[in-house]
Parts: sequence; structure tokens; C-alpha cells
Amino acid sequence: MYKRRKESLTDPIILGRFVSFLTGAMVSSLRNFRTDFLEEWPTPGTAPIFDASMQSNFTGLVGKTVHLVCKVKNLGNRTVSWVRHRDVHLLTVGRYTYTSDQRFEAQHFPHTEDWTLKIRYPQRKDSGIYECQISTTPPVGRTVHLTIVEPVTIIVGQPDLFVNKGSTINLTCIVRYAPEPPPMMVWSHNSEIINFDSPRGGISLVTEKGPETTSRLMIQKAVPSDSGIYTCEPSNANPSSIKVHVVNEEHPAAMHHGDGSSSYATTKPTCFIILIMANVMFI
Repeated sequence: MYKRRKESLTDPIILGRFVSFLTGAMVSSLRNFRTDFLEEWPTPGTAPIFDASMQSNFTGLVGKTVHLVCKVKNLGNRTVSWVRHRDVHLLTVGRYTYTSDQRFEAQHFPHTEDWTLKIRYPQRKDSGIYECQISTTPPVGRTVHLTIVEPVTIIVGQPDLFVNKGSTINLTCIVRYAPEPPPMMVWSHNSEIINFDSPRGGISLVTEKGPETTSRLMIQKAVPSDSGIYTCEPSNANPSSIKVHVVNEEHPAAMHHGDGSSSYATTKPTCFIILIMANVMFI
């Protein structure tokens, strides 16, 4: 009978298999080694630094989610935190959020250098300075400034505009403080969207986009039926309205100007003063 061969680590074949298994296990463990804060191996001899391309000023719109991005190179086993300067409040550490305000959230995607502070439904009170900190000794930080704006929409000549029958109604709508030009500008007359291809004709619209977006509505040969409420509604800002009066008189007694004054009302005090001066001269 054959005796079963006794396996031993001294056997070259068994030893080779064991070393191969051990090496594979170690490589697998090293590849899978990750913690919440160690996302990539630091380059020997380098310290964490902020990316020079990191943005320092952010502008957000009231109610629209804003992202403050901090870019860090060679982070290694350090952590990145976000602090609000206004009340020295620690908001996030690594991927974890340390505030009861659920509008704030830490965001980080593996193998990236971006550590983001996400703010949902921002308000104007959220404007201010925020600091991105690296947990070195001593800690180093980079501040960013956040401005939350609420776009303003105005129509020149508010609240009332008087025009003569047969003349051109010229309405100018201006949108200010919007983070980006409105993708759409909708005009309506008495709550009905204006149809530029209607049989009435003579209606045109010119929109110029930029830091301030201007939309000009022109209606030629005005008739009384053109009177009413005109509303300019940007897609990313609050609407604004003006009341237009088409009158038959060439110079109506209470013709309103853009500042809301009345030409009729301003002539009476002047005449009254002249009469007083004349009486004084002949006393």
C-alpha cells in the first residue's frame, strides 16, 4: 500500500501556493482599503494644498440649491471641513454633516478632489463667508464668499402709464440681480399670454440678455381695447405688472409720468404762487 504524502510548508509546491495566496490576499486588501477620509494615497513628500483654480465667490438664487466647492490636492488621511463664519458653526466634516439644519449637506465623490457644501432652499440670510478647512497641524483654510440674491423685475413707468390713442405703447421690463439671464420672458395682457401672430398685428418684442436683461414690448396704433394690465414674467424671477390707459385726449388732465407724478397737479401750485406774488407787488 502507498502511504499518503504528508503535506508540509517545507514542501516547495505547498509553500509556493501559500505564498501566492497570501500575496493575493494582501493586494486585494490594499486595493479595498478605504476610510471615510482616505480616498487616495498621498504623494510622498507633499502636503495637502488647495487647488489654485478654486472659486472664491459664489452667487445663488433664493430658493435654488447652491453648491460651494472646495478643491484639495494630496489630502491623504486628513479631513476637510466646512465652517460658517457668521456664528463659527461647524457644518460638515468629511462626508458627514454636523448641523441640525437639514438644508446643509456634505458631498464628496470617491477619487475626486472636490469637497462640496450643498445648501438647499437658500435664503438671503445665508449670504456671508464660509471656510473650507484641512485638518493639518495647524489647520489651514480657504474662505469663500456666498451671495444669495433675489431677482428684481420692474417695468419702467409703473404703476400707471397713459398713452394717446393711435400712438405706440412701449413697455420696458428689466430683470436685475439674476444669477443668469432668464431663459424665457413671457408677456401677458389681462392675464392672457400675448399672441404676436394675432390678427391685431403691430406687436413686437425685443429682448436683450446680459447682467441686466431687458425686454421691450411695442404695440403700434394703440386703441382703447389695448388698455389693461400688462405683466412681464421672467422664468427665473418674480413677475411685474403695469396698468396701461389708452386715452382719446391729446393731453389728459392727469397724464401720469414714470415717477407717478401728475402734470396737472404740478401746474396749479405754480399758478397760485404767481398770483400771491402779484398781489404783494401791488399792495
